[in-house]
Amino acid sequence: MGMTIVAVLLLMALAGMAYVRLAPIDPQAWHQPVDQTENADLAGSAVRVLEGDAALMQAIDAEMRALPRTQVLAGSPEAGRVTYVTRSAVFGFPDFTTVDLQGDQIRLFARLKYGASDLGVNRKRLERVIAAVQ
Repeated sequence: MGMTIVAVLLLMALAGMAYVRLAPIDPQAWHQPVDQTENADLAGSAVRVLEGDAALMQAIDAEMRALPRTQVLAGSPEAGRVTYVTRSAVFGFPDFTTVDLQGDQIRLFARLKYGASDLGVNRKRLERVIAAVQ
């Protein structure tokens, strides 16, 4: 009986991990304009607003693409908005970062998909990228 319970729990954990990694992502749901106009740190997200132009947008794009387990979900620097998905190393939880050029501002919005708190991971990612381009 005990081995059956362990096997069921193990299968449930594996199914959960597979779901997190393989669940479809709707780019339209995540690739949206960043409306926030001020820096903010929340439980599952972070926003940074910089003065910048297309050249800074390109530099941020290069830094984002260089991050481990990160790929472009939608958009391009030339279009003025790019959304990236970065997955956690072990479980593959997706976090989304949108970089949006609006006038002379670059707005960066990083947020989680699952859970209530990201333990500051999105804030740290934004700060690392910004430090690299400044």
